Amino acid sequence: MPAAGLEDRRGAGPAVAAPAAQAASAPPSQPVGTAPPASPSEPPEVRAIPELGGVLTPRGQLILEPGLQFSNSQINRLTFIGVEILEAFQIGLLEAVDVDRDYLAVSLTGRYGLTDRLELEAKLPYVYRKDRRVATIPDVEGEAFSRTLDGDSVGDLELALHYQLDWRWPGNMYYVGNLRYKSVTGRGPFDVNRNGDGIETELATGSGFHALEPSLTLLYPSDPAVFFANLGYLWHIEDDVNKTFGQQTIGKVDPGDAVRLSFGMGYAINPRASFTLGYKHDFIQETDTEINGVKLSTSSLDVGAMLLGYGFQLTERAAVNLNLELGVTADAPDVVMTLRLPYTF
Repeated sequence: MPAAGLEDRRGAGPAVAAPAAQAASAPPSQPVGTAPPASPSEPPEVRAIPELGGVLTPRGQLILEPGLQFSNSQINRLTFIGVEILEAFQIGLLEAVDVDRDYLAVSLTGRYGLTDRLELEAKLPYVYRKDRRVATIPDVEGEAFSRTLDGDSVGDLELALHYQLDWRWPGNMYYVGNLRYKSVTGRGPFDVNRNGDGIETELATGSGFHALEPSLTLLYPSDPAVFFANLGYLWHIEDDVNKTFGQQTIGKVDPGDAVRLSFGMGYAINPRASFTLGYKHDFIQETDTEINGVKLSTSSLDVGAMLLGYGFQLTERAAVNLNLELGVTADAPDVVMTLRLPYTF
């Protein structure tokens, strides 16, 4: 049987036996010399990882998917500010920084099958963020400076199109082209409130920049597993902020683009349950910011995470899916948990 949905089964009901398995157990039904029937054109019932594409919603069907996502990042860093004369002799300050970041989002995603090959998707989240930063300078009586910020509001609305391409090479491979647009409905980093010195007093709930992400998803069924891979490019559109905070005037900002890669395997335990193993990695380029007429650039980032997914078909129309991302690089969140409940109408 084909693997069940990795992140959801899209409300398609229990999985059925793969055509190849049925053919192996049944006697020949075609006369000698007659070509076998063509393999089915529908991709296997699998959605590799959230928002990367996979099996498409049939024409005329609507899927609504409430979701809940939580992530946590903890950063512990010891920084030396000063001059090192010898390896064991330093003149300056040692600063210990502890940062704890929490992110919680409640979202509603809708998918509608425009045709059997074309799907429209929309997602609107509501975001809550909280950061707590503690900095300690041992040379200054060991006093710690603590600062806590939070923020909540509607996040960035996302729209996407998924189209199944008419390619089947090599073998039984399926290809799905994806195009995702991210709006600026959330509060961006230059939209939040700040004090007289230009320091933010709340956290952003959106990126503040329009973005487009084309990607290609590959699905290869090998009963009872489905192998998947996705390659995409996230393009952030440069913008002229033209705002002054304290003594600093922000001009043009070009957020770093990203190359996004993921791959893995979904495995059907039985017709109603499945699990996923995979890996994802984002190669994020430098962000260029113009401050008081001077262009400054940040460092590039590598965000990698192991993927674990569990799915269960509750009824013919409803399913429950839990996805875990475990960060394996310094720039990745420590853990991301996503719970989704797709329901087919």
